[in-house]
Amino acid sequence: MSEQVTEIGEGAGMRGSGVEPARVRQMWHLLEPLHAVLYYAPEAFEEASALGFGTAERWPSYFPCRAAPLGGVGPEQVASAFYSFSPRMVAEHVEPAWRIASPAAVIEARTRAVDRAYRALFGDRVAGPELAEAAALARRAAEAADTAARPLAAANAALDWPRAPHLQLWHAATILREHRGDGHLAALLTAGLDPVESLVSFAAIGAASVERFESRGWSLQEWAAAHGRLTARGLVGADGAATEAGRTLRRSVEQRTDQLAAGPWQSLGPAGTERLAELLGDFWVAVLASGLLPSETTLGIGKV
Repeated sequence: MSEQVTEIGEGAGMRGSGVEPARVRQMWHLLEPLHAVLYYAPEAFEEASALGFGTAERWPSYFPCRAAPLGGVGPEQVASAFYSFSPRMVAEHVEPAWRIASPAAVIEARTRAVDRAYRALFGDRVAGPELAEAAALARRAAEAADTAARPLAAANAALDWPRAPHLQLWHAATILREHRGDGHLAALLTAGLDPVESLVSFAAIGAASVERFESRGWSLQEWAAAHGRLTARGLVGADGAATEAGRTLRRSVEQRTDQLAAGPWQSLGPAGTERLAELLGDFWVAVLASGLLPSETTLGIGKV
């Protein structure tokens, strides 16, 4: 799994913690696929369809499933929390969402979906000691996460913990990924990158193709305008590639994100974090080998 870890310079926020920045990044790489099963597994689409959501594409269920812990909030709040999606796209899917199903019903459905999906992916290992140990360690890390000024992490952390170990593992993975994501938005804001600029600058360093980022709903005009603003700042060239200044800025964003995501792993400690990484390996492989997840995402895992 070492090839999945991007080596970065030591962040000031992690000096002396005993948890290396590369390990913090690795834990994200390992946990993200375990969380993302919710948005791609056929069991998830079946549960969404039973509620009344469209399933021709993943977005009608993605937005309510991810936003449900926030309660029945409107598109403005969801766009703020999700950040990089076009507000128009958010409104298209969130405005009808709570008329189709309540947030509580969506949370119950997503729990059923993960239960079924994990059983299909992991088989007998769902009830095995390795998964139970991984769930316990991941829960310790998640419960140590500081959720102040992190709305999605806080909303998920406020939910009751499931009783089954495999569902606890998913719930912990969700809290931890949203904790990291909320921190990432803070890093983007500090860097002066608005929602569409964050995508343009990310595409400019090769994190994913421009075509992949088009899934976030921004128009060609909005993308071009953001490119123009970044060009004026000397961050992106006329060809769309990042300048050295642009690469430096994005590198600082990723380093700051790792720093802000380090708290749970500092609490778990080097030995506990290393043990969790070992335990997650087989489950991580099972998810990736299933072919459920796309080969290219907008997260830039393995590329930044």
